[in-house]
Amino acid sequence: MPDKKIFKLHAEVCKALAHALRIEVIDLLQGGESCFTDILEETGGLKSNLSQHLSIMVKCGILKVRKDSRCNYYSLSSSKVAKACSLMREVLIENLKKEQKLHKELLK
Repeated sequence: MPDKKIFKLHAEVCKALAHALRIEVIDLLQGGESCFTDILEETGGLKSNLSQHLSIMVKCGILKVRKDSRCNYYSLSSSKVAKACSLMREVLIENLKKEQKLHKELLK
């Protein structure tokens, strides 16, 4: 049986991902490192709100930050983070397609 600590850590990472803006940031950062102001402009959020979300993701190890005199640059800690989110999105799309198919069959 695996050490239960890994399940707790897994849950903490999932909790850190449990916000649409955070998922959007991960999607944005798949293309590489980005400056805070660019992320802010792309997501259209509030500065303080985005800062809080980024801090949570850095603290959990999802993102890493590189500080520069002009800007804080954020990037994914691992490409596997984006892959995990992509896999989950694929599952969601498959489920939506199944629901649509069932709905169409029920309307017949």
